[in-house]
Amino acid sequence: MAPSQVAPRRVTPRSVDRLDRDRQAAPQVFERLRGMIISLELPPGSPLSRAALAGQFGVSSTPIRDALMRLEEEGLVDVFPQYATVVSQVDVRLAQQAHFLRQAVELEIVRMLALRQDLAFVAELNATIVRQQQFAKAGDFEKFMAADNEFHAQLYAATDKQDIWSLVRSRSGHIDRLRRMHLPSPGKAQDIVRHHKLIAKAIESGKPDEAQKHLRTHLSGTLSELAQIRARYPEYLSN
Repeated sequence: MAPSQVAPRRVTPRSVDRLDRDRQAAPQVFERLRGMIISLELPPGSPLSRAALAGQFGVSSTPIRDALMRLEEEGLVDVFPQYATVVSQVDVRLAQQAHFLRQAVELEIVRMLALRQDLAFVAELNATIVRQQQFAKAGDFEKFMAADNEFHAQLYAATDKQDIWSLVRSRSGHIDRLRRMHLPSPGKAQDIVRHHKLIAKAIESGKPDEAQKHLRTHLSGTLSELAQIRARYPEYLSN
């Protein structure tokens, strides 16, 4: 499939993207910009004007500065002082490290859950999978990715590891962008749903080794296709 068929189109920022005035502005700007970067609405190389962003979100320059600093800490933007701020290229080394971290943690989590066999929790997982199927059928990749994250966040929450999920998520920007590039490939969304079903079934059946096997296959899918992704998006990857 050619890049023009799978790459989300570059969009012109909305004139005003209103924030919730009852919450601090900087975290909201950060989350929205991060979402736009992960979804490739802001692809690698996109310039980020602080003045334009302040106008877009209807805030002063301070929340924009703070949000960009957090994005820089996650490696999602490159800041060139007195010159420019741009969305970073995908760093494959950091993506591989994030994959290693996530796999190491989640292998232990699914083992714990399979030994526990909490059927009510499995029902919650299956409800998320049903939503994923609906989003896949509709071709709504952004909602599909949100449901994918929800599935994994549920695993962490069920084992009281929410803080570790926050850590893993903060390290996953590069691998998440690779997954977004890979997601529109024929059959990819269906594979993700199938893997989630297999993981949930193994947890329900009390089979920790099976749960770990399916999780390992699930998390390794995108990196196993790295050469194809690089061929489609050579300008998006840094190494």
